[in-house]
Amino acid sequence: MKIRIVGTGLIGTSFALALAQKDHELDLFDLNQEHEAIARDLVGRAVSANPSTDPEIVVIATPVHLVFPTLLDEFSRYPEARFIDISGLKSNLLLEVGRIPGLNARFLGTHPMAGRESVGPTSARGDLFEGRAWILTPSSQTSPELLEVVRHLVESTGATVFELEPELHDEQIALISHLPQVVSSLLGGELVERGSDELTLAGAGLRDTTRLAGSSPELWSHLLTLNAHELRPLLESFKESIDKLIDHLNEGDIDGVRAFMEAGNQGRAKIPGKHGGKDREYHLLPIVIEDKPGQLSKIFQECERAGVNVEDLQIEHSPGQETGLITLSLSASDAQILHGHLTKAGWLAHNPRTA
Repeated sequence: MKIRIVGTGLIGTSFALALAQKDHELDLFDLNQEHEAIARDLVGRAVSANPSTDPEIVVIATPVHLVFPTLLDEFSRYPEARFIDISGLKSNLLLEVGRIPGLNARFLGTHPMAGRESVGPTSARGDLFEGRAWILTPSSQTSPELLEVVRHLVESTGATVFELEPELHDEQIALISHLPQVVSSLLGGELVERGSDELTLAGAGLRDTTRLAGSSPELWSHLLTLNAHELRPLLESFKESIDKLIDHLNEGDIDGVRAFMEAGNQGRAKIPGKHGGKDREYHLLPIVIEDKPGQLSKIFQECERAGVNVEDLQIEHSPGQETGLITLSLSASDAQILHGHLTKAGWLAHNPRTA
């Protein structure tokens, strides 16, 4: 297909890289000429230097507050094209699109649940969407043909498609994306006045929890403000939980503090497994390996021979150490199969344990 992508930031360029692997003819455009130039070089031969015909699909990959004006401009240029966006909010956008005659049936709102803290084309990855959810928010006017075409494009990137009503999308995004960003930014903000000597001992806990605090203020200020209606009640509930914890601490109420921690355990356990599917009880298989090249590759070759599917992995190794530890996450049955297979093959595989 002939696909035009307007906006060559992280998501737009990553989408272009993924589509380039499927032999689509791409046209990239960005008001930021440096971003566009980098994206064109990254995507390579799939980018047409001088597009000869109008695009079949136009992807609006701009920041959320620029999506609608950019969409109007592209619709005026290519009235016969079909359009999608990949921004993080949908309700107001669908209302605005519905007021434009002829655009309704040609537009489909989409939102890939993928990203990184760093922005711009230099952070783009062609595999960014693999294993991630990608939400489609069709309106009653969206053509079935467009829905099918976009579904095929999205699935070709390795993403899993979900369909949601626009209002429900914005409500759920407030919980699973916007609230975590706020919490991480709040914690990061608490560190501003701290001296470097106080942060020297910071370990993985602080680094992991503040990872999202490195996100773009320009991007997120618009997202949070535009979704304030859905985000505000969540922040009020969060504030109440903090107030309760403070009361428990003031009273020396260890049972209340324990209940606070247990609620966190229970909530985290409800997060679904990969591809948005039902959470699975993973088993961890520890494997001690020698510190030499090619060991990880050989492990995965053994996994293929055993016919098992690895869900995740962790690597622990210190410089100068003669051995390392690889811990694979698998289903209970796959963990037992692989343990037996590796043991017979001479690997130092230890008994699986529950995650």
